[in-house]
Amino acid sequence: MKPYTDKNSENFIYREFSEDTLEEELVWHKDERTREVFIQNPTDWMFQFENELPFVLETSFTIVKGTYHRVIKGTGKLVIKLLEY
Repeated sequence: MKPYTDKNSENFIYREFSEDTLEEELVWHKDERTREVFIQNPTDWMFQFENELPFVLETSFTIVKGTYHRVIKGTGKLVIKLLEY
C-alpha cells in the first residue's frame, strides 16, 4: 500500500499525504518520469534529493526521472500537484 492517495485530473495528479502517514513508509525511491511538483498547501513537510540537504515544501520544483529522492514527514497533511512528462 502506498503512503498517499492520488486523484487524477485531465493534466495533473493531485497527491495527498495524510497526517497519519508513518515515517517508515516514506522511503528513498526514483521515478520513471520527470515531474513538476506544485505545493498546494505549504507545510513543514520536507523533500530531499540524494546527496543534498532537505528543504521545506513551499515552492514548485522538478524531479528528473531516475533521481533518488524522498519526502520527509511534517505536521498536518501534505497536498501536491504533479505534472508528469
